[in-house]
Amino acid sequence: MSGPGVRVGIDVGGTKALGVVLDAAGSVVAEERRPTPRGENSLGPLVDTLVDLAKELGVDGSLGIGVPGLVTRNGVLRAAPNLDGVADFAVAELVGDRLGHPVSLDNDATCATVAEWQLGAGQGASDLILVTLGTGIGGGLVADGVLHRGRNGFAGEYGHMVVQPNGPRCPCGRRGCWERYASGSGLAMLAREAATGRRLRSVVEHAGGDPQAVRGEHVQAAAREGDEQALAVIDDFGRWVALGLSNLTNAFDPEVFVLGGGLAEGAELYLEPITRWFGELLYQPHLRPSPRIEFAEWGPLAGAVGAALLPGLVESAN
Repeated sequence: MSGPGVRVGIDVGGTKALGVVLDAAGSVVAEERRPTPRGENSLGPLVDTLVDLAKELGVDGSLGIGVPGLVTRNGVLRAAPNLDGVADFAVAELVGDRLGHPVSLDNDATCATVAEWQLGAGQGASDLILVTLGTGIGGGLVADGVLHRGRNGFAGEYGHMVVQPNGPRCPCGRRGCWERYASGSGLAMLAREAATGRRLRSVVEHAGGDPQAVRGEHVQAAAREGDEQALAVIDDFGRWVALGLSNLTNAFDPEVFVLGGGLAEGAELYLEPITRWFGELLYQPHLRPSPRIEFAEWGPLAGAVGAALLPGLVESAN
């Protein structure tokens, strides 16, 4: 699908690659999906998938791609949590050579930041932090109207701020990372801990009767029914989220936080406790304007939409 102002972006996830086409007004006018190749020797098939998806979407100019993991400024994927065998994988070059067009590559949470900053909940803000609350925590930073990637391109890994040095082991190898408490898996951990001793009966019922099977969606379901114990877990979770936000505020002084990821679907449950605890934990809250806290608008399309906008940001920066 070609035409004036049309932009194409692809978001590579652990199970699927999602591609979108944006028109000149920033509306999604087409979507395509392909399974993400997995297993040994899957990197070649992944390039094939991205090229096929881009062609199906009608790319006839620059292309943006978002991927999970550490992405260098020149489009090399150094490591990825959900892609097998990744080590210095030159995605942008390999796909660009096949298409004959330039490719912009960045971290998927950085792409989501671009989507919410340019066309979503943070539109018009000059200082914005996006935090994705999914299985883990990622994010991105806009300061003084500029997207910041960091010296090596690795900025935004907020989930690995240590908030409890003696806390549970994180997949990164350290203990007490913020995402152990404030992600979707963190919510499930808090609920499983509370479910011991025959507590959280309603939540456990939603999980089929097994306390060890409790996940975040079971807590949300019980909370929506008004279960007080489930609401107490969400309040505790809100405190952990707010703790990280207060640390980020002290470091960056943003105008607005945009909270995305899978937990944004339960915004009506989380916003009040997060906002309340944020006010309690923020340094000198009576002497400073408090950053707004918004939930993301683009949902699962954010990464692909932001990827489509990437080439325009690169061009404007040059």
